[in-house]
Amino acid sequence: MKNVDDLIEDAAALAERGLAKGEIADELNVSRETASWLVERAGATTEGSTVRDESRQTQPSGPSDIHVDWSTIGRDSQRLTHVGRAMADLLAKEGEDVDLTVGIEKAGTPLATTIARELDTDLAAYAPAKHQWEEGDIDERGGGFSRNFATIRDRECYVVDDTVTSGTTLTETVEAVKEEGGDPVACGVIVDKQGLEEVAGVPVYSLITVVGVGRD
Repeated sequence: MKNVDDLIEDAAALAERGLAKGEIADELNVSRETASWLVERAGATTEGSTVRDESRQTQPSGPSDIHVDWSTIGRDSQRLTHVGRAMADLLAKEGEDVDLTVGIEKAGTPLATTIARELDTDLAAYAPAKHQWEEGDIDERGGGFSRNFATIRDRECYVVDDTVTSGTTLTETVEAVKEEGGDPVACGVIVDKQGLEEVAGVPVYSLITVVGVGRD
């Protein structure tokens, strides 16, 4: 079973490969703040600058977050197909006029591929702004749709990702679809850490909802 030390090592390895902290957050299914904390704790090198090891002593406790590891599903195409079919079943109730499924890169795209096949829709892929994120505000750096997949304009669509951590990426994608002239009718994820019912007016359906329980 993975613990925080394992996540710190994983974050360090990803940072040493040159991944931005936003990409690390995506790979580990944690928030950007958690990814940043993990990299700092590791004293890893990111973008050519090394974070001092003193950060390990100055930050004894991490941010409040939940790590989701669904690699047991992701590593096996048959399991991934079964999960995609379950997600398709959740989304299908939104109607028969939807003819496009939008996968949020990276992990949302293979899920969207399975869903698109199950529901007989075209496939689009969106790369969120967080993949470029290092520090500070990422609002000025927008994401974008891949030209290798279907176009968005004048189409009803589903938006698919693996995990909702804060809802920022899902919201960004929904708004990007609208800006392209599309009509997002529903979002689907495997795990929702926030218990979201909707983002930007679009309903969110999840196979698993995580609810934190604590004492005052």
